[in-house]
Amino acid sequence: MKLALRNAVYEFPARPLVMGIVNLSVDSFSGDGIEDVAAAVDKARGLIADGADIIDIGSESARTNRAPISEDEEAAQLVRFVERWQEIRNPKSEIRNPLLSINTWRPGVVRRVLPCGGDLLNDIGGLPTDENARLCAEHGAALLIMHTIGQPKIAHTHVGYDDIMTQLDEFFAEKMALAERAGVAREAIILDPGIDFAKQRADNLRIYRELDRLHKFERPILLPVSRKTVIGEVLGLPNAADRDAGTVACIVQGMLRRAQIFRVHNVRAAVQTVRTIAAMEGDRSPA
Repeated sequence: MKLALRNAVYEFPARPLVMGIVNLSVDSFSGDGIEDVAAAVDKARGLIADGADIIDIGSESARTNRAPISEDEEAAQLVRFVERWQEIRNPKSEIRNPLLSINTWRPGVVRRVLPCGGDLLNDIGGLPTDENARLCAEHGAALLIMHTIGQPKIAHTHVGYDDIMTQLDEFFAEKMALAERAGVAREAIILDPGIDFAKQRADNLRIYRELDRLHKFERPILLPVSRKTVIGEVLGLPNAADRDAGTVACIVQGMLRRAQIFRVHNVRAAVQTVRTIAAMEGDRSPA
């Protein structure tokens, strides 16, 4: 399966990819936020050394119990990080070149950041309009479409569905069509079922069980498994940092259901999990 990026077409390997999270924000729900750009660059280097294929950089927390920062502040932080990305991508470095994912949903921020760089836009806003899709098309960035209902930064835990999988089918069909009309090539789209976003525990668990259904769209599926609330509910762990074992279990389930990308905080554990399962399944792709 191909993924069209700004400067290249990426062929997905037999094993899934691991996306490492860098939160350039003190409001990270998992307590791993970083306020200093230089420290965020260092963390990205460390995640790449641990095996991350993609770095996902965000500076606005998705937490609903925190007021949003200004677009100017979010954009300035992201631009400063992206401007230093070449230090990490330097082909003379011992660290191999990863992909860079820009995590934001506000078009005003996207408009300022994508011209500076970024291989893909991780839009957790549910693509309510085609603005972000048009910006991705303009700059050649891939677009990650995440399922959610309503505006980010507002709790939607009351939302219920008659059938969450039917809802995902309808949502992705609609949003992919919207993105393609805006100029985004189908090969430049990634799908994210949005675990914990506007969903109940039963919805999240059913998505894990029936993730295979989304393969009919023939696009890479990103599974955001890391330290999610649903893991805390199942295991009785209110502290997000205690949920890494549950995260590994979700990665195993995701691999059984053929997810292509896993978004995680603990990259080392995720990479070891993915490579071990891939080896047992007979994967001979390079480590």
